[in-house]
Amino acid sequence: MSTRESARVVLIDDLRSFVDGRDADVARTSADGIALLNRYRDRRLDELWLDHDLGEEDTIWPVVELLEHAAFEERPFDIGIIQVHSANPAGAGKVVQALTHWGYHVRVATGSAEVGYRDTPTGSDGPTA
Repeated sequence: MSTRESARVVLIDDLRSFVDGRDADVARTSADGIALLNRYRDRRLDELWLDHDLGEEDTIWPVVELLEHAAFEERPFDIGIIQVHSANPAGAGKVVQALTHWGYHVRVATGSAEVGYRDTPTGSDGPTA
């Protein structure tokens, strides 16, 4: 098994998925993203992929605030790398700046070929009800 196959990956994006079909937990809203991250609260997360705009009035900021608050309380989430892949350059820049300030390893991945629009999302698609 390769490192990529065994990696714990979370994608928070309203429309995109991983084009290579890799296994990932997927949240389509900020609320579902928070719930998903809380499941990883005491576990290592290898990659966290964030989109800034999550449809209608929703953005990634509630998720960013969760990460900031955890770091402020000196209990940051254990995340290998946070990839910000938003098509909103100003929003992506602010997310990178905020999370870098709190010690997270963050990189801008705008235009990454790893995420794209797919008819069928991969991984779990958040809570079902």
